[in-house]
Amino acid sequence: MPRYALKIEYDGRPFSGWQRQKDQPSVQGAVEAALGKLEADVPSIAAAGRTDAGVHALGQVATCDLQKDWTPFRLTEALNYHLKPDRVAIVACALVDDGFHARFSAIERQYLFRLISRRAPLVHDRGNAWRVVQALDADAMQAGADRLIGRHDFTTFRSTMCQADSPVKTLDELRVETLPYPGGTEYRFHVRARSFLHNQVRSFVGTLERVGAGSWSPDDVTAALEARDRAACGPVCPPDGLYLARVGYPVDPFSNT
Repeated sequence: MPRYALKIEYDGRPFSGWQRQKDQPSVQGAVEAALGKLEADVPSIAAAGRTDAGVHALGQVATCDLQKDWTPFRLTEALNYHLKPDRVAIVACALVDDGFHARFSAIERQYLFRLISRRAPLVHDRGNAWRVVQALDADAMQAGADRLIGRHDFTTFRSTMCQADSPVKTLDELRVETLPYPGGTEYRFHVRARSFLHNQVRSFVGTLERVGAGSWSPDDVTAALEARDRAACGPVCPPDGLYLARVGYPVDPFSNT
């Protein structure tokens, strides 16, 4: 059975998350339904990460095994045709060897979080970014972010529902970028690691927003990290601005697409 890697873009708002759920719309369910229009009995697809309800993706990766030999172009076109009713698109497709797995072959994951500061409500980016009304100090947020980079016990910044075996992770990048935005300012948080705990990025951003607003100091971020206690975390921000931006592999399967 030929194996294909799919790079998937989606708007998370209509879905209960990536993972297929009974009686709830999911991204996995939408892609598998489209595959089912092409072949019968397509095995379940595997993804690089399970995004939560309302979380978006620019570069989710999934692998699927099919009976027929499809050219990547034809498979992409066919899937996008059947995905038309959904806010999901296949942006790249590649034929990969049997040893490639979207999740287990990944060596890093990159997330983007969009935070917009302005008084006026969001119109075009409503549901696609988190809006706050107060001005934020980007330098203070970066100083707080720097306290989190490296290998740490991130118990404070993971959900109590997290199923990871260990709270110890290595955070490779947490960078705050500032961009002009009509009537305000956009702050983009670029977060990179091999893997993440449940709600880790949203916990980071919610905490750093408090630093930017002046309610917390960078030292408070260090104290929260060292507490190893979920109760010490700042507010967990909404999923609206979170995107799975990219999944890294030893060899990029989409380099020739």
